[in-house]
Amino acid sequence: MANTPGKDATTLLDPEGVAEILRHPMIRVVLPHHLRTLGNITGQEVQLDVSGPVTVASVLDALEVAYPVLRGTIRDHGTLKRRAFLRFFAGGEDISLEPMTKPLPEPIAAGQEPLLVIGAIAGG
Repeated sequence: MANTPGKDATTLLDPEGVAEILRHPMIRVVLPHHLRTLGNITGQEVQLDVSGPVTVASVLDALEVAYPVLRGTIRDHGTLKRRAFLRFFAGGEDISLEPMTKPLPEPIAAGQEPLLVIGAIAGG
């Protein structure tokens, strides 16, 4: 096979990019009801294609691209900080206070478990 600049063997053997899709599993995200309603999302979870390291930030970036109406609802437009009454859970642990650039656990990155975005409850 001739060496083609800018092409690797996978691209030449698989011009449709199926191998690339298989290398990047879909990331599963469960959203609270009010955000699913706002985004006109049916079902309990969405599946997103996240390129690069799978972090809360990269998942939210992909979510906001797929559902632009959700931009600013989970994190602030300017600071990109998590909104006060939302929490993130990964593998049963609250990761809301962790840096958003910290890699998510492997079961989430592999699409085996979802990242949970939960609406916090306040009141007395």
